[in-house]
Amino acid sequence: QVQLVESGGGLVQAGGSLSLSCAASGRSFSNYAMGWFRQAPGKEREFAAAINWSGSITYYADSVKGRFTISRDNAKNTVYLQMNSLKPDDTAVYYCAANSSGRNYRLQGSYEYWGQGTQVSVSA
Repeated sequence: QVQLVESGGGLVQAGGSLSLSCAASGRSFSNYAMGWFRQAPGKEREFAAAINWSGSITYYADSVKGRFTISRDNAKNTVYLQMNSLKPDDTAVYYCAANSSGRNYRLQGSYEYWGQGTQVSVSA
């Protein structure tokens, strides 16, 4: 069992930055690839970014590539999402998730554990 708790959401103006954190507890954090997904009002949850177990490989949705950076610190059992140049379209609840298979990073069904989410709101 892995417990995930996101933090760092809030309200920011367009063009601003936010940094999200996801703290993990339970089974060995370094055994899991980690992902960030988001769900905007009235829309389905979608993939945003993912990172492999060691942090050596990252993946991004086209919509966030070049603006968001995912990273992890296995010593602190934490994964991060640095979000720069935020746009109103980035407004969503952001979820972190853990994937033990190390495959299919973009698919929600590949993730066994999910956090409760943190709200990010970007004003125009």
